[in-house]
Amino acid sequence: MPELRKDPIIGRWVIVATERAKKPDHYLDLPQETSPESFCPFCDGNESSTPPEIYALRPKHTHANKPGWDLRVVPSIAPFLRIEGDLDRRGKGLYDLMNGVGAHEIVIETNKHIANMADLEESQIAEVITCYIDRMLDLEKDQRFKYVLTFKNYGRSAGGSKYAHSRSQLIATPVNPKRVKEELVGSRIYYDYHERCVFCDLIRQELDSKDRLILDLDGFIAIAPFASRFPFEIWILPKKHTCDFTRLDMPSRLELANIMKKVLMKLKVGLSDPPYNYVLHTAPFRRQKLGYWKSIDHDYHWHIEIMPRLTRLAGFEWGTGFYICPLPPEEAARFLREIKV
Repeated sequence: MPELRKDPIIGRWVIVATERAKKPDHYLDLPQETSPESFCPFCDGNESSTPPEIYALRPKHTHANKPGWDLRVVPSIAPFLRIEGDLDRRGKGLYDLMNGVGAHEIVIETNKHIANMADLEESQIAEVITCYIDRMLDLEKDQRFKYVLTFKNYGRSAGGSKYAHSRSQLIATPVNPKRVKEELVGSRIYYDYHERCVFCDLIRQELDSKDRLILDLDGFIAIAPFASRFPFEIWILPKKHTCDFTRLDMPSRLELANIMKKVLMKLKVGLSDPPYNYVLHTAPFRRQKLGYWKSIDHDYHWHIEIMPRLTRLAGFEWGTGFYICPLPPEEAARFLREIKV
């Protein structure tokens, strides 16, 4: 019988369609994407094909916007939000408006033509994590911005472009994203009632039951969430409570790189290199004014959500806000645990 599962953080319901359930190895037969490009603007030596870099990790003897770098950050050539201008908040009848001010940056994660972050060295993934932190801290200085969303689109069906070069994106927004606000509100409500962090309780339960546990490495765990929206959805969470991703010290960055490498390799090996998205949800910028999240240091917990793109949303999902997952997360976790990388 199908099962309705409720996400304990935001209260979202998911239908685990057990009667339609597919075995994990069903997803091995999905057609794979190909990338026919002959020129890549993100490779070493092609710096003139991107906007000038705004951040880079490179040896001291190399020069900005020249070859020899390890990681570069450049503005998007087609930004969703633009850095220039004032917000100019205003109303038009019952509608609220503001200018499309923000920042949209591309993190080029390697100078080599490697498509999947899974194929980077752990040290390179740690450099990406450090880059995220440095850019978020820099963007926080801009009083117009409230949040920075870090995300990756790997594969064309996950929103990636034709250039198969490992990269991710940061977008600074002048408002807090709705998905993040739902987590913030749900976490605060849980904390107000229980005086505990809901994510910490979730981590303790998953470590105890191990039904949905994929990896437990050093200071982090990877799980298939109880109310998974998608087949093989994975969350990576720090076991030590913290709401701010930017507070990660260097040893923790290396530990996070280790578990990210292993999780992404499990997806690549176990599911024949599927397209995926990941998003980093962390606490918003806090400034002392009306609406400040006073208990956020205690009630919220940053995490990374990885979502393989193996199914499509249809009318029921769009019309109701429900998700239909054709694979129980317990089976997904069991399958991924057994993948050797």
